[in-house]
Amino acid sequence: MSRPDAAVPPRLPASRRRTSPRRRQRIIRGVQYAALVAAVVVVAVATDWTRVGSQLFNPAVAADMASSLPVALKNTVVYTLAAFAIGLSLGTVLALMRLSSVGPYRWIATLYIEFFRGIPALLVVIAFGYAVPIALGVRIESVIAKAGLALGMVSAAYIAETLRAGIQAVPKGQVEAARSLGMSPTRTLVQVVIPQAFRIVLPPMTNELILLTKDTSLISVVGLLPTQFDLTKVGRDMLNSATGGLTALFVVGACYLVITIPLGLVARWLERRTGGGSRP
Repeated sequence: MSRPDAAVPPRLPASRRRTSPRRRQRIIRGVQYAALVAAVVVVAVATDWTRVGSQLFNPAVAADMASSLPVALKNTVVYTLAAFAIGLSLGTVLALMRLSSVGPYRWIATLYIEFFRGIPALLVVIAFGYAVPIALGVRIESVIAKAGLALGMVSAAYIAETLRAGIQAVPKGQVEAARSLGMSPTRTLVQVVIPQAFRIVLPPMTNELILLTKDTSLISVVGLLPTQFDLTKVGRDMLNSATGGLTALFVVGACYLVITIPLGLVARWLERRTGGGSRP
């Protein structure tokens, strides 16, 4: 026998049925997409595209900059590499000092790292450009040396923390295996621990190189000759002397992207292969 119809629970109206989580997510995404499209349309309608084009894409200003950009681009890369070389060398020493069993080494490294991570890089650049020569009576003629020392000393503080994290991430079993083979602590550190630590921290090191590339824009405050101009100096001078509005800064920004975008792609590729971290 079939059960009576009265035993079947009544069907709720469509307005009172609970929406499934998947349907709610689709509705939320649809609302977000609609809001984004509406915002884009509003901005596109409200923007004076004629003025934007004349301010950002002035061909005459870009042509005036063309002769200075190759030298400025080369100088920016050179300043970056000089600073990274000093930062990597000093940062490696500081990382080992932070992990040392000798207390004074740890204290010195900690003070250095906290100091240079806590002050603006611009102050360090100004110090090496003006204060250090006056205070110590030492003239630093080379702009590459100024850039390398100033930015490298700041970068060393960040690189030291990155390397320290990489060294501590090396499995202890690797160290124990090396010691069981008769390797001394120093040899184990140099041949086993540090190479593996560098492989671990390659992605954040690439990110540090990108940050250094952008920090080279601070070098212009020390006064540069035309042959020593970096990209920011070229853009600022053109902005002050030309009538093309923001075209100079737009062109310089595009030149920075020529350097940083490939480095960013390398960093993401290394992260996929090694599982890297971020800047501490």
